[in-house]
Amino acid sequence: MSVSTFIIIGALLLCCGYVITIYNGLVSLKHQISKSWANIDVLLKQRHDELPKLVDTCKQYMEYEQETLSQIIEARSSVASASEKQDIGALGAAETQLRSGLGRLFALAENYPDLKANESFQHLQARITDLENGIADRREFYNASVNINNVRIEQFPDVLIANFFSFKAFDLLEFSEGELTDVNVGGLFKS
Repeated sequence: MSVSTFIIIGALLLCCGYVITIYNGLVSLKHQISKSWANIDVLLKQRHDELPKLVDTCKQYMEYEQETLSQIIEARSSVASASEKQDIGALGAAETQLRSGLGRLFALAENYPDLKANESFQHLQARITDLENGIADRREFYNASVNINNVRIEQFPDVLIANFFSFKAFDLLEFSEGELTDVNVGGLFKS
């Protein structure tokens, strides 16, 4: 074998190794996104289980706030449905609705001193707040992973491998503008 044959074989091996490295990196990203989605899903299910307890506790004290409680239950169902279908767009909208309802509920609870003093309410409020913070942290990690994946499958030379092996872009988990604004607590107490 000649030197040029060794050079050609070496170049082919380097190219194959490079393609394998890119492919493995894209596979790793795809599974990282799946794992981060599963982590969000676990917290959503835990919060899903806690919300009826919170609503039941509030019903005992908030007889005039049934509309707010109904909105939370409805939003809870929407979140569960979107999560089960892994419909990121619908989940973002349902999450916005649920978070808005919870914000309103916690603000209205200020009008009910007996409810605020209730140990069960305090525990559930703290638990749901912790779950909300966990969801926000995991959503940030999910979106970062999705962003890295979406950029990589569009960059050269990764785009060649991504298209050949049908890697796809993922949707970011985004909430509506309404969640990004402060809740008008004063408006909640007006008749």
